Amino acid sequence: MISSLTGTVQTVALNTAVIDVNGFGMLVNATPGTLSALHAGREATVFTSMVVREDSMTLFGFATAEERDVFEVLISVSGIGPRTGLAILAVHSPEEVRIAANTKDTAAFTKVSGIGPKGASRIVLELNGKLVPTGAPVPSASGGGNVSVWEPQVIEALTGLGWSEKDATATLKSLSKADPDVIAAGNVAEILRAALRSMSSGTRV
Repeated sequence: MISSLTGTVQTVALNTAVIDVNGFGMLVNATPGTLSALHAGREATVFTSMVVREDSMTLFGFATAEERDVFEVLISVSGIGPRTGLAILAVHSPEEVRIAANTKDTAAFTKVSGIGPKGASRIVLELNGKLVPTGAPVPSASGGGNVSVWEPQVIEALTGLGWSEKDATATLKSLSKADPDVIAAGNVAEILRAALRSMSSGTRV
């Protein structure tokens, strides 16, 4: 089992990255948050989980061991595949998942695309006792709202994913008009997700 990779980042795409480990290009599926910290040509370490199927072996990468561990618990739930597990961690931090599972907060899981009320109820039922809060600080949704804090981080993440700085800046400018609430909150992960949705659709919001 491959539990982590350390090597030089070759490429970073919207949902994946390729990391050169001693001459082997390892394709890793990851969340936007994890991918935003990876930059082509730089060395990086990602914690990984390998999902083995009859016809494939797929690596999923995470910024922290805790994120990987929560992912592995999530995909042990009936009906949650690796893609859905990754989607949950793209929306919520590991601690937020722990809190939602512990408090039976089905609404938190329905915020994830593809998970409805019935699926959310099954998730909290099956996660009962498997995930408990650690007491770690949960990132504030308010984030401070200071453009000087979040804007360089989002632009760097977008350029690291392959877009030009010009396109990244233009998208954020459009986003500030189309979705001012997201911008005002100043949450880097939320702004990045909104920008990625806009840019991957081929149109600016």
